[in-house]
Amino acid sequence: MITYLQALILGLLQGVTELFPVSSLGHSVLVPWLLNWHVLLADQSRSESFYLSFVVMLHVGTALALLVFYRRTWLRIIKGFFGSLGSRNLESPDAKLAWLLLAATVPAGIIGLAFEHKFRTLFAKPLAAMIFLFINGCILLIGDRKLRQTGGRQSGQTAITVKNVSQKLTLGRALVIGVAQVGALFAGISRSGITMISGLYSGLNHEDAARFSFLLATPIILGAGLVKLPDFFGPLGDGVRAQTLLGGVAAAIAAYLTVRYLDRYFRDRTLRPFGIYCICASLALLAIGLARGHF
Repeated sequence: MITYLQALILGLLQGVTELFPVSSLGHSVLVPWLLNWHVLLADQSRSESFYLSFVVMLHVGTALALLVFYRRTWLRIIKGFFGSLGSRNLESPDAKLAWLLLAATVPAGIIGLAFEHKFRTLFAKPLAAMIFLFINGCILLIGDRKLRQTGGRQSGQTAITVKNVSQKLTLGRALVIGVAQVGALFAGISRSGITMISGLYSGLNHEDAARFSFLLATPIILGAGLVKLPDFFGPLGDGVRAQTLLGGVAAAIAAYLTVRYLDRYFRDRTLRPFGIYCICASLALLAIGLARGHF
């Protein structure tokens, strides 16, 4: 089973790494491995386990934190969506952003529901996570370099850039971003990182790409959590419900503080530090694994 300390650590880890472009799934595999939490590590790749019930609440906590932080923006998006149904046009930036988010959510949601469990079973292994974390770092560095080469703007806006995003993104581009998120099914590949990189290649700057990523993460993470919520109340949740609630609260607090920080960070900074971290962390963990004789 899982202890309260483990639940607290993993909850905080989930809340931070889900939004930092460093892969929460990859860290949920590698941290237990590094700390020799063998029971949790083995349970992750099973078809049915208490750990999956635990992860559900962590995702729900993270999504709720995003909803709270961007609550005013979501109210505008929801109003714009229903307004577009009545007027049958997307003249409003809020309405267009609503449909962009919907277009990007559908492919990721469908493919995620179909293959998430299978991919977790196959690839939630330390060595695979290290390899994909290294690849994730390379993706971040290449994407960051792309923006700098094209002279993309890095700062100058402090309000939520709904109009800017809706002007630069098309529904087709949003679909591409949604499909790109499928890469996050591999432990080590970051959902937020892939979304930001796809946004950069679609003409957004770091600030706009990051905010679109955080808005897009909300329905996807919340939906994934709610679909599996019955596991929490079923047999898989027996004996770990209190620990799971602790982890969920920790994830929510960590996610709120993280998105508050990153929302400001990307106004004038880039993805480069996260790419360097992923590459260095993956190589360091590989060296530790070799020294332990695990590979």
